[in-house]
Amino acid sequence: MSGEQPEQDPAPDVTPAEVPAAGRPGTADEAVAPTVPAKPAARRRRRDPLAAVLIGVLTLLLGFAFAVQVRSTDTDTQYAGAREEDLVRILDDLTAQQDRLRQEIADQRAALDQLGSSDSDSAAALQEARERAQALSILNGSVAAQGEGMTMTIRDPATGITSSVLLNAIQELRGAGAETMQVDQVRIGVSSAVTGAPGDLQIDGQQLQAPYVFQVIGSSQDMATAMSIPGGVVSTVGGRGGSVDIVQSDRVVVDALRPLDAPQYADPDSGD
Repeated sequence: MSGEQPEQDPAPDVTPAEVPAAGRPGTADEAVAPTVPAKPAARRRRRDPLAAVLIGVLTLLLGFAFAVQVRSTDTDTQYAGAREEDLVRILDDLTAQQDRLRQEIADQRAALDQLGSSDSDSAAALQEARERAQALSILNGSVAAQGEGMTMTIRDPATGITSSVLLNAIQELRGAGAETMQVDQVRIGVSSAVTGAPGDLQIDGQQLQAPYVFQVIGSSQDMATAMSIPGGVVSTVGGRGGSVDIVQSDRVVVDALRPLDAPQYADPDSGD
């Protein structure tokens, strides 16, 4: 055993970087400062993951903020990223919709105005039709009438009043503005005819008896003046031995009715 050498641990591996510079020639600075090139690389590797984490967090925050902003914006903000042709189309659609709504409002207002005025228009038209029918009825003698006028009495003691004298009196009264009249109990119409001989006169086939009483509605002054003109009814009747009495009045009643004649040939014109 005295001849055997005890086992020794192998010498540790020593890199040249770990050998002190005192064992080899060199300067004093080289002997004091060892070279450790791996430490700065390690620091950079530790800093890169931290920057990546910070960038990721900032990106998430920015994305969240952008999402919140997008959700909180209104429709106009959404149109900010649309194309020009899309905006033009949207504007045209909105304009067309607005025009349709305005037209519908105008139509509804017109319909409302028509409904509001249709009743009054119909009532006015009905009232006007009634008034025209009443006026025509007075003129054709189918209804009684009253109003300003006069009563004219023609006396014929000498039996010299002819049919032409009575007919002339009727025409003169019409010309002076008479609206309706009756002679005795005969209502005068547009087709009235005076026939017969003196003392046996008839109007529309109905026998007359002297004195002949005219009840006339119209301007009493105008009609009285027309009867009294030279060569008029008063003068003519006086020349035949008769006399005329005229009494003007604010209210004269013409109540004799004239039956309406059914037209034999005439029909209403339908406009066809």
